[in-house]
Amino acid sequence: MSVAFRRESDDEHKEPKFEIPIPPGPNLVTERGLTLLQQRVAALESEIAAETKDEARDSLKRDLRYWITRLATAQIAPAPAEGEVGIGSHVRIRLGGAVREVSIVGGDEADPATSRIAFSAPLARALMGAAEGDRVDFNGTSEAIEVLNVENELL
Repeated sequence: MSVAFRRESDDEHKEPKFEIPIPPGPNLVTERGLTLLQQRVAALESEIAAETKDEARDSLKRDLRYWITRLATAQIAPAPAEGEVGIGSHVRIRLGGAVREVSIVGGDEADPATSRIAFSAPLARALMGAAEGDRVDFNGTSEAIEVLNVENELL
């Protein structure tokens, strides 16, 4: 039979659904980040149980597989030394003449809108290990950042 008369299924024209890629490297989190991962998994499990459409449920299951993997690989980051910038630090800096505050957190809990940046972000990498009063290089500029204050408390 000629292919001109063959009925193609609708599934043949859909984009393939691949798994969500897992970021490389360790999955370091704060205590808050671990709690957020647990809440995200629980919320997705509830959504899956309530979903009636197969396609939407499959998409939620795909998301759940990603978040279960992130939860299973999560490691609480070691506390930084007193006064030293690390994962879980809240830091006030001067960059380009402007004072800014950031919290350094795990990748899955990062939210730049609330000044929570991932430890893998360029700014966080530049700050890691610095202490109050230090000046650190950033973006190709020597001593571009002045560390004004470091607070190491649970976020």
